[in-house]
Amino acid sequence: MHDLGSARNASRVMQGLSDYVSSFRDGENIYYLNKEGRERVGAKRAMKKTTQARHYLMRNSIYIAYGCPSNWKNEMKFGIKEVKNASLVCDATFVIDRKRYIIEVDHTQKMSKNKSKIERYRKLIELGVFEKMPMFIWMTTTQYRKDQLIQLCEGLEVQIFLVNDFH
Repeated sequence: MHDLGSARNASRVMQGLSDYVSSFRDGENIYYLNKEGRERVGAKRAMKKTTQARHYLMRNSIYIAYGCPSNWKNEMKFGIKEVKNASLVCDATFVIDRKRYIIEVDHTQKMSKNKSKIERYRKLIELGVFEKMPMFIWMTTTQYRKDQLIQLCEGLEVQIFLVNDFH
């Protein structure tokens, strides 16, 4: 994304930023701005080590794979207040050529939660919340989970990726 060339060069660059970033390992080094780094770039929100890091990285992989859409929004709510069980929050969304793409990351979610979410999306589609049928983009961790999601999403426009597809 930043044309740093090799992983070795990227590591060298990150080492040079060590006054401004902190890191931890979760299969790979994960960097975030420390206090000095936030002050340097004017960031207001502090990011710390979190159990959600892998989830965020999976979502960011989709963001990069789709060309970093300028209208990308994280944690967007869809729904109709007046209708019971007709609202939800997606992991991210963006629009290309008036077509909405809805991103869902299945990292540690129970499959029953995914099933419930998909049923609520179907309800929103029936209620006309979306101008056109959206494209659902899922990222999950195993082929078994991917196969389950394929079954649950039958009849919807969907692309399902494994986290390994992006490494």
